[in-house]
Amino acid sequence: MKLGFGSIPKPQYVFVSRESDHCWYMLSDDAKPIPIYDRALTGVITGIEVNKEVETSYGKAIKTDLHILADKPYIIRSGSESYFSKSLLLALDVITWEQLRHPLTIAVSPGEKTIVFCTIYNPVTYRSVDISWDGHKEIDWQGLGQKVSLKINGIHVNQVSENRDVFIAQTDTYLSQLNWSPEQGREFLLQKYGKKSRQQLSDSELVEFTSFLRSQLSQP
Repeated sequence: MKLGFGSIPKPQYVFVSRESDHCWYMLSDDAKPIPIYDRALTGVITGIEVNKEVETSYGKAIKTDLHILADKPYIIRSGSESYFSKSLLLALDVITWEQLRHPLTIAVSPGEKTIVFCTIYNPVTYRSVDISWDGHKEIDWQGLGQKVSLKINGIHVNQVSENRDVFIAQTDTYLSQLNWSPEQGREFLLQKYGKKSRQQLSDSELVEFTSFLRSQLSQP
């Protein structure tokens, strides 16, 4: 934790868009796009929200949000019907539970016109996750999204025993974003779980608490 002045501790949204020299970007405080010229982001996938209705400058839209913990929490947001989201779901469907326990690299690959594909790599072996587009027009994308969501969000219970420090650090970030005081946090834990600290929570309780805080950040 860095003491003193600095940026507001909140997840950094990353948006996907096919431009002439980059494929994703962030937004400045005054909502101006900031190009990201790097093609890859490496971190631990901590969650996914599929078919999420969000309010944009063009009205309501259905998005996919991929949560990644790297040097800070990131949320990669893409249109649910985009090739990026679909290739992301195909890759995550193939990836094993064991692979999800370790950092993965999410890379953007430009296609024709406005198309951007997602490719996932193992950052240690440099190998990409092979996916197949055969029969993609007949795929039940909503069903696949639900399957992947259960897989990714459910993996936390299996991960947390070996990565409790990661999850507790993530709750630190969420608590700061929500402006919860330590007293508020302890009171919530006592009322909800009958426990005084996050260290006393079981693995499943810690996952539930992390998911609850993340859901509060998504509230309008």
